[in-house]
Amino acid sequence: MNKWLSKTELHGETISLVPIVSEHNEAIVEAASDGKLWELWYTGIPTRTSVNEHIAFALSEYEADRVLAFVVVENASGRIIGSTRYLNAKPEHRRLEIGNTWYSASFQRTRVNTECKLLLLTHAFEQLNAIAVEFRTHWHNHASRAALSRLGAKQDGVLRNHQIGADGIYRDTVVFSIIESEWAAAKKALSFKLERSS
Repeated sequence: MNKWLSKTELHGETISLVPIVSEHNEAIVEAASDGKLWELWYTGIPTRTSVNEHIAFALSEYEADRVLAFVVVENASGRIIGSTRYLNAKPEHRRLEIGNTWYSASFQRTRVNTECKLLLLTHAFEQLNAIAVEFRTHWHNHASRAALSRLGAKQDGVLRNHQIGADGIYRDTVVFSIIESEWAAAKKALSFKLERSS
């Protein structure tokens, strides 16, 4: 059976996305240490004690053709500066989600996120022939919600009491998406933003 999400590297001017492997564990923890990202209560960032399980789950979901996880590599240094993934893939419906995205604090509010999303969306719409790409974020993650709007994604709705966190607190999830008929305009806008940030 052919996999829809086959392992591939995606290369941009500033960053590259490389499929995650278990040997990335130390570099992932180091990247998350820049800003102590695991202290953010509304998102789940791998820690030294959880990183191996985090990677193992991503790899097992890849085998089921539901996930393709990447590390984000800064081209200039070759250093891992974050992670992102395709997830909740539905090959039969040609739709997937982009999520579990985070970057070292030093690379937040830079061109990195725009370039990362452009690489992922281009591959999704132009190689995987996706008809829709979804994004989900915590209701309280206002920075993420604003960033998704700037990418050209439209808010579909809010899933109330969508998940129960490890601390027992209920999570409301905000769902955004870009559909294939919107991709050309979204791509032009993302490319323009990257040109302006060069």
